[in-house]
Amino acid sequence: MAPYQIRQYQERDYKLVVGLFSRGMMEHIPAAFRYTLLLPQTLLFLFAMPLTIVLVSGSWLLAVICIFFLLLLLRLLAGQPFKDYVAQCLQTDMADITKSYLNAHGSFWVAESGGLVVGTVGGLPVKDPPLGRKQMQLFHLSVSSQHRGQGIAKALVRTVFQFARDQGYSDVVLETSVIQQSAITLYEAMGFQRTGKYSEISIIKWLITFSIIHFTYSFPSTQKHEL
Repeated sequence: MAPYQIRQYQERDYKLVVGLFSRGMMEHIPAAFRYTLLLPQTLLFLFAMPLTIVLVSGSWLLAVICIFFLLLLLRLLAGQPFKDYVAQCLQTDMADITKSYLNAHGSFWVAESGGLVVGTVGGLPVKDPPLGRKQMQLFHLSVSSQHRGQGIAKALVRTVFQFARDQGYSDVVLETSVIQQSAITLYEAMGFQRTGKYSEISIIKWLITFSIIHFTYSFPSTQKHEL
């Protein structure tokens, strides 16, 4: 018997859901910082600024101090997009989950273990899908760090699949950032295909930009086959 159950969201889950969602997003900050440090423009910036200080002042100590504060600044900046995203969601769809999902022809589910919410996922109809398609978008897939490796994330995604299939949808779509590599691996393992990529999360437009990947899963019965 599985150590968890998937069920529809209830109002009493709200605080646990919001807490899990917020913590999950904050977990991406270290990866975002590492990603930022490896960008060519960031490396150039970290090299050029201290070098300029050495050339102007002749002080290597000031250059080292400069590098320290630049790294600290980049660490703070790397986390800002995730903090902004959490704040935005808590003012929009996550402010009233019942209204935003259950009362909007979508749904929201939680994974429960030991009386605690340990996973979440939501699904909403895409307002303007491609011609001839009926699409559902997957939102806020998250699993508590203490309960990963138990297949909960896959079970939550399959729950969205079942709901979408039963409602006559042709596709399930989602978006995630290049920072979330574990999520990307999961989605591709479950049959999602990359169908787009664009830059949206920008810390400093000329310095650091995170790409967003668009994924689509089409149910076999609705896929078009070439002759």
